[in-house]
Amino acid sequence: MSDEALSDLLGSQQFGTLATMKRSGHPHLTTMMYSWDPEARIVRFSTTADRVKVKQLQRDPHAALHVPGGDVWSFAVAEGEAELSDVTTVPGDAVGRELLGMIPEAARPEDAEAFLKGLVAERGVVIRLRVGKLYGTALDVNG
Repeated sequence: MSDEALSDLLGSQQFGTLATMKRSGHPHLTTMMYSWDPEARIVRFSTTADRVKVKQLQRDPHAALHVPGGDVWSFAVAEGEAELSDVTTVPGDAVGRELLGMIPEAARPEDAEAFLKGLVAERGVVIRLRVGKLYGTALDVNG
């Protein structure tokens, strides 16, 4: 698949499997909702500071996102190094606004102020996966 087709596949989905590395070297996999910025080549994930994946990324920032295509034979993988935002500590701070901005317009909460307060209580964090490599495939099994 071309880089453009892979980027389009990432942009057409909302969920994928994020792989981070355990101390043992084995992958830690988790299903995540994400936001893809094709111009900046950044995948953003919303999480909280106490999650295992955050601790793993603090130790080793290498990560990958696997996204399925329209059938079992197609997929895209975005590999890169992740950076973690600071924890949102004040409702409406830059991290809170970034987290709110990751939600599709149609799904945004009606009460943004309450949402931002909730993010502070949950210790919200943004994972930014800076994509260095995209790869994947779409096999034509019907000829």
